[in-house]
Amino acid sequence: MSDPSFAILLFVFSTFMVAGLVKGVTGMGLPTVAMGLLATQVPPHEAASLLLLPSLLTNLLQLAAGPDPVGAMRRFWPMMTAVAIGALATAGLLAGDAARHATAALGAVLVVYALFGLSGRRLVAPLRAERWLAAPVGFVTGAITGATGVFVLPAVPYLQALGLEKEDLVQALGLSFTVSTIALGLGLALSGGLEAHSLGGSAAAVAPAFLGMAIGQRLRHAISPDGFRLAFFAGLLGLGLYLARGG
Repeated sequence: MSDPSFAILLFVFSTFMVAGLVKGVTGMGLPTVAMGLLATQVPPHEAASLLLLPSLLTNLLQLAAGPDPVGAMRRFWPMMTAVAIGALATAGLLAGDAARHATAALGAVLVVYALFGLSGRRLVAPLRAERWLAAPVGFVTGAITGATGVFVLPAVPYLQALGLEKEDLVQALGLSFTVSTIALGLGLALSGGLEAHSLGGSAAAVAPAFLGMAIGQRLRHAISPDGFRLAFFAGLLGLGLYLARGG
């Protein structure tokens, strides 16, 4: 994308509008949607680079808007530390010799996440299990983040399983996605997969992401949550199958 065409620029703008809208409605999904759509047109490491700033800024806002950001950091620091370690350990896969497999891996992760979402199941993790589950869940989440650019598994099901109140859950997701984004960006930089023109594109993607997010927040109370969830995960399933096959 060093010399992108108008069609690619329009595609990137539209991608972040849609990804921001999903995040505005659900509180998550911007990196997942953006990474999945972008990977159909650009190499995985460039897709991951483009989502860095929109993901970081929207998730910092989500974290700061929560009821107790400092309390969330104190509670979840073992998980967040493990996320960072896992992402740094695998981020080179997006830009290295194994990059050709990253698209297929991304598709597989999207398929698994979509099937879990469509099942409507919610796992339950007792609070006493949090002490020993946090670090393994964080490391696996970070490792998948570094290898595919997707932050959701297994962090989202795990945080949902803790039975957090809605605002606390949204805040915890914001914290997890923020740490994942920072670790992914650092890992890409250390592995040589982060290029200046991609950062410029990432900065340009901030505006459509926030615009989409604002629209999504307005739509949140006007649409059926179940209908939106079904459409969202069905779309992810189709996209994941396409990427897994193409990869």
